[in-house]
Amino acid sequence: MARHALSVLLFTLPVLLCSPSFGGPVAESVNGSCVRFLVVGDWGGVPNAPFVTPVEWATAREMGRTAEQLGADFVLALGDNFYYRGVRSVDDPRFQETFENVYTAKSLNIPWYVVAGNHDHAGNVRAQIQYSKMSRRWNFPYYYYELNFRIPHTTATLQVLMLDTVLLCGNTDDFQDGKPNGPASSALANRQLVWLQDRLHRSTADFLLVAGHYPVWSVSKHGPTDCLLRKLHPLLVKYKATAYLCGHDHNLQYFKESGVGYVVSGAGNFIDPDMRHRNSVPRDSLKFFTGKSSTLGGFVHMEVTEKKLTVTFIQARGTSLYRSVLLKRSL
Repeated sequence: MARHALSVLLFTLPVLLCSPSFGGPVAESVNGSCVRFLVVGDWGGVPNAPFVTPVEWATAREMGRTAEQLGADFVLALGDNFYYRGVRSVDDPRFQETFENVYTAKSLNIPWYVVAGNHDHAGNVRAQIQYSKMSRRWNFPYYYYELNFRIPHTTATLQVLMLDTVLLCGNTDDFQDGKPNGPASSALANRQLVWLQDRLHRSTADFLLVAGHYPVWSVSKHGPTDCLLRKLHPLLVKYKATAYLCGHDHNLQYFKESGVGYVVSGAGNFIDPDMRHRNSVPRDSLKFFTGKSSTLGGFVHMEVTEKKLTVTFIQARGTSLYRSVLLKRSL
């Protein structure tokens, strides 16, 4: 039926921590011999009327145009889905005000695969997970989970490991130091880390992406995340991940370091030119940065073919800003 197969695999946890069963839709690619998708983070509006920022409006419109013109099979939504304190329940009107009523383009009526950010954890993340049963396109089966795709008409595969970096590293107060100071539960953090290492160790995917909310590398307000540098960075290098995708800082950034690409796509709702941590990243690793208000916000478009992954940073004004190509893994 479909030209590329999608499966979502969840780690089996003890009964009290079991994730809901999730059989994910089998999406039909309209893009020939490739898989294409959008990556957006920090897109979650504001808690008071009109509930949407100008940056979110502009970015949503351009996401719709890009999905229509370049093609998109799904969206990766990388946290801070609802500012500033998440949602209260599965019936919270913010689902309509900030999501359903904003991303209305027909081309965006595709699966959205969601993880939580620090602002989401200030509210009810379980309600966001439960909303998967209320919306045909909202897919949030558990705090962390796995996506697998086959590139149409090829034998190449794409694997995406979706993480909850707040459970892994702890929450943070953006209005103070902005640094996570340890997980609320060491047991839950370790369980996710064991799951991640197992998936990375067993991965034979031609393209392996890991996605979360906090950045590994960033030159902006929050800077590199020490917890992820200790826990995640060595795994990305050891297991030859293609790229790590995140948001948290409200701009667009791209790094290449130790053979791994690092994408920061956090310009879905606000835009920030801050580069205070420019000296906190490895020398020559930063390849691209923009936080200009004139962009009106932005996101990333990705295209995966049999042999390469093309990363394109797009501003909400409607033009591409930077492009990079990552080759298939050599295992």
